[in-house]
Amino acid sequence: MPDGDVVVIGGGYAGVRLAKRLDDVARVTLVDRKDVFFHRIASLRASTHSDWTRTPFIPYDRLLGNGRVVMGKAVRVEARERHVVLATGERLPYDVVVIATGADYPEPARFTGTSEEEAAKSFRQHQERIAAAGSVLVVGGGPAGVELSAEIRLAHPDTRVILAHAGRALLESVGSARAGRRALAWLESHEVEVRLDTFVSPGNDFGVYRDARGNTFAADVSFWTSGTTPNTLWLRLGGHGDWLNETGHVKVDQLLRVDGRLDVFAVGDVTDVSEAKIVPAASAQGDVAAHNIRAYLQSSGKHRKEPRFHRPMRRAPFSVPFGPADGITVLPMPRGETVVLGGRTTAGMKAKTLLVPHMHRQLGRSAP
Repeated sequence: MPDGDVVVIGGGYAGVRLAKRLDDVARVTLVDRKDVFFHRIASLRASTHSDWTRTPFIPYDRLLGNGRVVMGKAVRVEARERHVVLATGERLPYDVVVIATGADYPEPARFTGTSEEEAAKSFRQHQERIAAAGSVLVVGGGPAGVELSAEIRLAHPDTRVILAHAGRALLESVGSARAGRRALAWLESHEVEVRLDTFVSPGNDFGVYRDARGNTFAADVSFWTSGTTPNTLWLRLGGHGDWLNETGHVKVDQLLRVDGRLDVFAVGDVTDVSEAKIVPAASAQGDVAAHNIRAYLQSSGKHRKEPRFHRPMRRAPFSVPFGPADGITVLPMPRGETVVLGGRTTAGMKAKTLLVPHMHRQLGRSAP
């Protein structure tokens, strides 16, 4: 028999991982405002290539064998009564609630609306805008900015592509100067205009952009690729602002519990855990929280009842595709060293499929 009611708010990478881990031991209800899982890793290619328009969307229908997925918006956690309140007024009782609402990303790596049709329409609009543009500006030289610049260049060889980055090197966050140099060499060899040490303010004046030095340049279309916002405003509005830190992330302990409570957990991009906000980290948090929830519920089966601490992923492997057949992969090594692998390895690991078959299997479906 199931050991309790677990409500997971948010069906992103961490939420689906945790829900699947608990499906055989608890009555799991996964709540998400979208009608499909959004594989964000595929979003940049979907914004530039029409044959990838619907690739990021995977149905939830085979994720849970025993639990259920509810399409809806959580507006409040009633901690004393142990209910999650939806926008419809429906109340979902819980023994444990998990906050996994993730973060909001800038366009084009965003799920627009609440349905697959709305999001697909948004991707088609990005494709059309980019195809019609004579020039495209990408602001931010991190992994997303480099990847998006490469996708645009390969999809539209005659379009002027400008990558403006406030830092002095690309890919500074991955911890490898060599990776940044290789990304710069690839982009410049494909005639992407890379402007380092160039801060560009958001917004535009009829397609004319100004950097911090007062220099101006024109672009028909622009994308800002840095900066995310945790999806926690609903918690603050619902009376749980004390669960959040100054940046709006949910404060958790080493067991991924919220505010010292035994029955409230948080996982994924929404937490204040100091580590890279990447899929492997979100999945690891989902695994740790699932274990600790089982221990709290005293579920049956052969597993350790002692709680498990989450160890932040300080240095994780990281791949940055340059289209489907090239890219770089950074592998951390002992003593702080890194190894940078090239196109063939990156294509096999990520760039060709963008992990789409893997995510289909994670959601209980056959790989496409």
